[in-house]
Amino acid sequence: MAKENVKKDEERLESIESTLSKTEMFIENNKKTITAVVIVLVVVILAIFGIKKYYIEPRNAEAMAQMFRAEQFFAADDYATALNGDGNNAGFMDIINNYGSTKSGNLAKYYAGICYLNLGEFDNAIKYLGEYNGKDEIVKPLAMGAMGDAYLELDNAAEAAKCYERAALDQKNSFTTPMMLMKAGYAYEMVGNYQKALDMYKTIQAEYPNSNEGFSIEKNIAYVETKLAK
Repeated sequence: MAKENVKKDEERLESIESTLSKTEMFIENNKKTITAVVIVLVVVILAIFGIKKYYIEPRNAEAMAQMFRAEQFFAADDYATALNGDGNNAGFMDIINNYGSTKSGNLAKYYAGICYLNLGEFDNAIKYLGEYNGKDEIVKPLAMGAMGDAYLELDNAAEAAKCYERAALDQKNSFTTPMMLMKAGYAYEMVGNYQKALDMYKTIQAEYPNSNEGFSIEKNIAYVETKLAK
């Protein structure tokens, strides 16, 4: 038994040595190619780092600085000026056009969508809210929910319901989720889908009972259950 184990160990070592020899030969035979690949990878990594540090980050800082005044107009409910600027200060559309690929430019798309929503330009609201691709757990569902509001204004309750439900489920939190579930429930009621409405209300009752929506959710559940019983 001992001899067999020794033999197996020797065979294993021979196999490893053979593999190492083949690897060394491969490296030796392809030294120039491997060196070239390594150089290319280093150049690409340095280029990405340089673009981020010396181009993207400065442009994002510029966009953030220029967007400050537009945000003030937005906070004052002056949506037209916030959107298009006042002649001296940039509006959100200027930020989108000049810095659309930056984080601030992306946020400007959300602001622009909300501005258009408040100005009654619902198709434009849907366009820019749909282009916003941030991951903030509050802003992202609010953007999707605002798209739902725009669809509702366009008498498309079915699409509004889908937006509200996506907003509720995409980034779950105790603030936006019960709010969007409630909106989804109402929208589903509008299209006569009382079972889906009940699902939304039941989720609020089970998972967010202490939210503002949860305090009075029983009456919504009772109403929908009555509709389903008919």
